[in-house]
Amino acid sequence: MSDSPILVLGARGKTGRRVVARLDRLGRPFRAASRSSGTRFDFADRDTWGPALAGAGAVYLIPMNEAVSAATVGEFLTTAAQAGVRRVVLLSARGVGGAVDPYQEPVELALRATDLEWTILRPAWFAQNFGEDLFLEPIRSGELALPTGEGREPFVDAEDIADVATAALTRDGHAGEIYELSGPEPVSFRTAVEMISEATGRRIRYTPLEASQFTAALGAQGVPPEVADLLADLLGRIRDGAGEHVSDGVRRALGRDPRPFADYVKTAAAAGTWSD
Repeated sequence: MSDSPILVLGARGKTGRRVVARLDRLGRPFRAASRSSGTRFDFADRDTWGPALAGAGAVYLIPMNEAVSAATVGEFLTTAAQAGVRRVVLLSARGVGGAVDPYQEPVELALRATDLEWTILRPAWFAQNFGEDLFLEPIRSGELALPTGEGREPFVDAEDIADVATAALTRDGHAGEIYELSGPEPVSFRTAVEMISEATGRRIRYTPLEASQFTAALGAQGVPPEVADLLADLLGRIRDGAGEHVSDGVRRALGRDPRPFADYVKTAAAAGTWSD
């Protein structure tokens, strides 16, 4: 399978592009797929599936950021197996206490029902959410206002996720494994913002909001109500303590500890992530 290309879906995303970079460094053949560049792939356009899968031996599967049903994922997996794919690594999401996030459970079940060599990754909230999209602009503006109260989350570095994904895609010994991925310790959003403020020398504050305030603010920005409600629900779980669990998936997969959030902040600040 080492001579067969690895199909990386979501190749422009936070983990996908990091997996592509690692495969490139390893000299492993890959096919970087997205809806807008590289190999074109769209779950909603089945005509893109065959060309993307042609000759592939493994797939990095990222359906979670799109409105993709478990039935569609199941159909894609059947097509992948028929095309000769043997191995699939799924980026899922971590729920309460490290269990599967209920939003992702149907997709996980669809994969586990196949005869493919599967590995499932269940990460905590990404450290990179503070510096690449979700929380970036509020932090640059000087205030991050969320319905997370003083709840804590062991933010996981996307570099660690990509390391685990690459290992599972390219090495034996990971089939049938579910890796719950987190950082080494839970950190509150207040503490995270204080760390970024100190690292950048900028005044940045964290403001706890009620869920209704948060969804109203998102609505004023044009965010669809269903998306605002989903985010409020996910962030509210952190407020209620559901995210504090520290997982051992990075150590089980790679034999080393995960990167601390402080290391991410230091690296991102040095790169000018939060500069105006």
